[in-house]
Amino acid sequence: MKPIIQLIAAASATVAFATSAIAAEAPDALVKRISADVIETVKSDKDIQAGNRNKIMDLVNSKILPHVDAQKMTQQAAGRFWRQATPAQQQALTKEFTNLLVYTYSGALSQIKNETVEFQPMRAEAGANDVEVRSQVKVARGEPITLNYRLANGPQGWKIYDINVLGAWLVQTYTSTFASEINKGGIDGLIKKLAERNQQLASKPLKAPK
Repeated sequence: MKPIIQLIAAASATVAFATSAIAAEAPDALVKRISADVIETVKSDKDIQAGNRNKIMDLVNSKILPHVDAQKMTQQAAGRFWRQATPAQQQALTKEFTNLLVYTYSGALSQIKNETVEFQPMRAEAGANDVEVRSQVKVARGEPITLNYRLANGPQGWKIYDINVLGAWLVQTYTSTFASEINKGGIDGLIKKLAERNQQLASKPLKAPK
């Protein structure tokens, strides 16, 4: 993803989650509250702004990852190939895809500066278990950037399973890549490719924005 999209995706990925203790909270209210919490944490932490990998990873793992439906996100990205994978392959694929998203978002979090998020009224039927929360990211220069989320309500409460940045859903952006790699090397080939990419990202130092 381009740097600005990475930035928005990173900021957005932090906003749609809550602990099980407040699982009954409405998804749009949840998004607003957690978004403010995480973005404020980034803005007030000099180490994160400087690219401190440990602090950024801690923030991602504590505030984001536990509340993402990683398996559903991976399953949708894999499409029809998911059913062809063994349980062990599904687990490995979910792990590597999750790690890829963590590294992507970790690298972008240090770029947050003065962005603000404006939420639009949520349109959902009463009792709906699958909703879309819409927002716009206000940047210092240029037009606001559209940023929407898909959340599903399950036994552990609301969890995000897709993000739309500038009209493109995250899962869809990976669908063709997953299919291409699977067609070339099977499920194991895709897992290997993702693992290699994650190793590259893990060894690449995070750089603070100039």
